[in-house]
Amino acid sequence: MAASFYSNSVHIDFDSVLAMDEPGMVSMFQALVASGLQGFLGCTAVVYEEALVEFFANGRVRDGSVVSSVNGVIVEISEELFAETFELPVDGLGDLSEMPKDVIFDARSIVSLSGEPVSLSGRKNQMKFEFRLLCDIRAKAISVKAGSFNAITVEKFSLITAVVCRIRMNWAKFLFSILKNMVTPGSKQAKGFAIQISLLLATIPTLELGESSEFPASKILSKKTVHRFVSINDRDDLSAAFADLQANLSEQIFEYQSDISSKLHKIEQSVCDSLRDQADIFRNLSQEARQEGRTLDDVQTIRFNEFRKNILAQNASIFVGLADVRKEVEEVNAKVDIMASRLNAIQKDAEATKEALSHQLLEFQSSTQENHNVIHAQLSELVDYIHRGSADKKGESGSRGLQQPANTQIEGSAVTPSFAQRVEMAQRRIVHTVIDADRDTAERDRERRRKEARALKRRRKD
Repeated sequence: MAASFYSNSVHIDFDSVLAMDEPGMVSMFQALVASGLQGFLGCTAVVYEEALVEFFANGRVRDGSVVSSVNGVIVEISEELFAETFELPVDGLGDLSEMPKDVIFDARSIVSLSGEPVSLSGRKNQMKFEFRLLCDIRAKAISVKAGSFNAITVEKFSLITAVVCRIRMNWAKFLFSILKNMVTPGSKQAKGFAIQISLLLATIPTLELGESSEFPASKILSKKTVHRFVSINDRDDLSAAFADLQANLSEQIFEYQSDISSKLHKIEQSVCDSLRDQADIFRNLSQEARQEGRTLDDVQTIRFNEFRKNILAQNASIFVGLADVRKEVEEVNAKVDIMASRLNAIQKDAEATKEALSHQLLEFQSSTQENHNVIHAQLSELVDYIHRGSADKKGESGSRGLQQPANTQIEGSAVTPSFAQRVEMAQRRIVHTVIDADRDTAERDRERRRKEARALKRRRKD
C-alpha cells in the first residue's frame, strides 16, 4: 500500500545528471539547483513504508503544523522544520498566481521546440526534451497531482516558469502547503513526498522505524534514465510525425475521392437524362397503342368487375361464417363459465358436508364414550351389588340354616325382594338407561342433520 505513495514519483541524482554531455538537460538541472530545490529533490532516497502508511492514516493539521502518530509516538512537523531539513528558500513568491504575466510570455518561447510560443492549453510535446522532463518533475515530485502528465495548464506552466526564468519562490511555504493538503481529510491532493517524510521521521530519536526500503532505481533521474527518457520522446516525436503524414495522406485521399464522386455524379446525371428521353418516347407509343386496344380493355374491365363481385360475395360469406363460429365459441365459453361456477359451488358444498360429517363423527364418538362410561359405571355398580348379595346370602345361610323355598322372604308385614329379583331389576335399569341414552343421542343427531340441511339449502340459494 505504501508503494502507492511513490508509484508515480521521481527523484534526482544531481551528481549524475550534472555530468551529462547534454547542454540543454544540464542547463535545466542547474536551474533546479539555482531555484533552491536540490535539497528537496536530491536528498537521500530512503523509504519507511510501514511508517508512511501509519503517518498518513493518523495525520492531520493542527495550528499550522502537520501532526500524526507512528508506533505510538506523536510526530509534529512544522514549516520551519520542513524548510530547515531540506534547505528550502523561505522568501519570495508564495503563490503561483503572483507570477508576472510578461515572464510567463517569455517562458513560452524559451521552452518551445519550434520557436513559436507554446499553447497553455496544449500538450508538452510542444516543448524541448529537457522541459518535457521538467514537466514530469514538477508533476510527480513537486505538485504531486494525479491525472495526465502531458497536458499543459496555466498553473503547471507557472511552476515551470519559476524554474526556467529563475524567479525567487518561497519553496518552503509552497511545498509545506502541499504536505498539509495531503493529510487534510476530503482533500483531492494526492499523497506523495515519500522520501522526504521518511527522512523527517528518521530525525525523531524516540521513534523506531525498522528497516527502510530501497527507492526504485528506475524512478531516480540519472544519466542513464535521462537518456532513456530522451530516446522514448524521440520515438514519440517519430510517431507524431508519422501521424501528421498519415493525416496529410488522408486529406489527399479525401480530395481524390471527392473528385471521383463529382465525375460519377455527372455521368449519372447524363444517363438519367438519356433514360428520361427514352421514357418519353415509350410513353407516346403506349398512348397510341392504348387507343387502338380500348375496346378490348373495356371487355376485360367488365370481366374483372364481375370477378371482383364474386370474390367479395365469397368473402362476405366467409366473414358471416366466421361470425357464426365466433358466436358459437362465445356460447361455449359462457357454458364453460356456468359449469365452472356450478363445479365451484359443488366443491364448496362438498367441503361443507365433509366438515359437517367430521363434526358429527366427533360428536358421535363423544356420545359413545359417554355411554360407555355410564355402562361401565353401572356394570361396576352391579358387580359390587352381586358381590354384596353373595356375602349376605352366605351370612343368612349360616345363621338360619336352610332358606325358604319361596322367591320372597316375609319379615313381619314387609315383602323383601329376593337376590335374583334384585339382579334382574338392576339389569332392567341398565338396559333402560342405555336405551334412553341412545334415544337422546339419535334425537340430537336428527336435529343436527336437519339444521345442517337447512344451512346447506341456504348456501345453495346464495
